[in-house]
Amino acid sequence: MALSASLNACTPKPNGPQPAADEFFAALAKGDTGSASQLTDRPEDARAALNEAWAGLQATSLDAQVLGSKFAEDTGSVAYRYTWHLPKNRTWSYDGQLSMVRNEGKWEVRWTATGLHPKLGEHQTFALRSDPPRRASVNERGGTDVLVPGNLYEFALDAKAAGAYLMQTATAVVGALRPFDDTLDPQRLAEEASSSTGPLNLITLRQSDRDQVAAVLGNRPGLVITPQAELLPTDDHFAPAIIGEVKKAVVNDLDGQAGWRVVSVNQNGVDVDVLNEVAGAPAPSVTISLDRAVQDAAQNAVNGVAGRKAMIVAIKPSTGEILAVAQNADADADGPTATTGLYPPGSTFKIVTAGAAIERDMATPNTLLGCPGTVDIGHRTIPNYGGFDLGTVPMSRAFASSCNTTFAELASQMPPRGLTQAAAQYGIGPDYQIEGINTVTGSVPPTVNLAERTEDGFGQGKVLVSPFGMAMAAATVAAGKTPVPQLIEGRQTAVTGDQSPITPKMIDGLRPMMQLVVTNGTAKDINGMGDVRGKTGEAEFEGGSHSWFAGYRGDMAFAALIVGGGSSEYAVRMTRGMLEGLPPGYLA
Repeated sequence: MALSASLNACTPKPNGPQPAADEFFAALAKGDTGSASQLTDRPEDARAALNEAWAGLQATSLDAQVLGSKFAEDTGSVAYRYTWHLPKNRTWSYDGQLSMVRNEGKWEVRWTATGLHPKLGEHQTFALRSDPPRRASVNERGGTDVLVPGNLYEFALDAKAAGAYLMQTATAVVGALRPFDDTLDPQRLAEEASSSTGPLNLITLRQSDRDQVAAVLGNRPGLVITPQAELLPTDDHFAPAIIGEVKKAVVNDLDGQAGWRVVSVNQNGVDVDVLNEVAGAPAPSVTISLDRAVQDAAQNAVNGVAGRKAMIVAIKPSTGEILAVAQNADADADGPTATTGLYPPGSTFKIVTAGAAIERDMATPNTLLGCPGTVDIGHRTIPNYGGFDLGTVPMSRAFASSCNTTFAELASQMPPRGLTQAAAQYGIGPDYQIEGINTVTGSVPPTVNLAERTEDGFGQGKVLVSPFGMAMAAATVAAGKTPVPQLIEGRQTAVTGDQSPITPKMIDGLRPMMQLVVTNGTAKDINGMGDVRGKTGEAEFEGGSHSWFAGYRGDMAFAALIVGGGSSEYAVRMTRGMLEGLPPGYLA
C-alpha cells in the first residue's frame, strides 16, 4: 500500500482536455467572448456566435460547470452544465458536450454550435421570447365581469408619411372624427401635423368606434392607428364612478407573471425550435362587492327621479360588502355625493337619538312620552310636521309617526357628547378608508348649546350625514353590530375614530320600532315588499327639504336620498322601486 501511494504521488496527471475547457468556461462565464474564442480552433466564428448568444438571451451572467471529461489520443469531450441568468430573475439550465481537439500538443475547443447548446445548429443562435399572460378581469359579486382587458386605439396624423396627400387625409380624418370631436379643422390639423416633430396625436377611441371610423377612412396616407392595452368597462352605465376608482386601485395587480421561451433562430431570424419554455402565471381575477342585481335596481330607481339629485347606497349588513352605489345624472354633476356628500338627515337621525335614549335608560319603546304639536326648549320652538299632536304615546308610536317634539325633548336632556357618541356606535363619525371608493360618513359635533342639541335630536341643527353614513347606520341595526365596509375582496378597510359597539338593548328596542314605521307609520307605502324596517326623514333647509328613507330588508341595508325632494314619501317610493326591481326575495 505504501508503494502504491508513493507511485500515485509521483505519477503526473493525464494531459487531458479539461484544463483548456476550464479556461474556456471561465472566460465565457465572465462574458469575455474574445478570450473564450481564442481558445477555439475557429476564433472568429466562435466569437460571433458567443456574442449573438449573449445578446439573444439578454443574459446578465452565466454559470458554467464541468461535469466530466474523456479523451483518446488527440480528441476528447468535456461535459458541461450551463446556467444562464436572464432578465426578471429567470434562469435556464441545461447539459451539453464540448468537443475538444489537441493541436500540436495543445488542447483547444473544436468549435461547433453544440458548444452552446446540444440542439443548436450551425448558423443558429438563441432568442428570448416573452409571452405576457392575458390580463385578469374584475367581476362583481354575482360573478359577471365589470372590467375586462381590451384595447383603446390612438389616432395620429403623420405629415411625412402623408406627403402630398396630407390635406386630403386631414379633410377625411376631420369628417370621420366629427361625431367624437367637432372642433377639428382640416387646415389647422394639416399645419399642426407639418410642424410636429412626430405623428400628431388626434384622439383615442374604443374598438367599436375605431371599427366604424376605420371603415370610413380606409388606409389613408399618414393616418396612424395604434392599439393600447387597457382595462375597459363592460357596461358604461354600471356604477361608472366606482368602477373608475376600482380600476385605479387594482390595475397593477391584474398582469400576472409573463411566460417566456428560449428559441433557436436561423440567420434570417426565423424561429427553428423551442429550447426551453416556462408557462406564464395569470393573475387571479378581482372581485368587488357591488351586486349587479342590486346596483341595476338601485340605478333604475334613481334614474326615475327627474329634475332632482337622487341617490341610493346599499350595504350587506352581515359582511359590510357595499352592494350598490347609485346616482342619477343630476347627482353625478356634483361628484360622488352618494358616498361623500353631507346633508342634514332629518328624522332618519331619530334612529340614533332613540338608540341613545334607550342606552341611557331614558326610555324604552313602551315608555309613554309626549308628542305635542310644538314644544319650547330654551329659545327654540320645535314643531311637528304640519303641527300634528298625538298627546302622550309610547316612544315606538312617536318614532313611527316621526314626532320631532318627542325626540327634541329627549336630545335636550342628553350631555353635550351624547349624540356624537351614539352616532359613532352606528358607524357615523368614524373614517373608513376603503380601497376603490371615497367615503365620508358624517359629522355629529358635540355641543353645549341647548338649541343646537335639541335640533340635532331630529336631524336638523349641525348634524350632517351622507347616504353612505345612513346606510351604515341601518346596516348596524340589521347586523347587531357595526359592519366594516368593503368593496374590493381581500383589501382590508382601515378604520379610525370612535368604534364603540352598539348594545343589544339598543338593537332590541330599535328593530320593532323601525318595523312599525313601515307597517303603521310614515313608510306605509313600502309595506308589502317583505319585512322592510326603516325610518323616514324630511330634512328642512332654506327654500325646501330633502327626502330621506333609511332601513333594511333581510341582508340588505340601504339609504335613499332625493336632494330637495320634499316629503319623505318620495324617497320611500324610490326605495320601493329598487326593491321591485330585484328578483323575488333577493337577499330578503
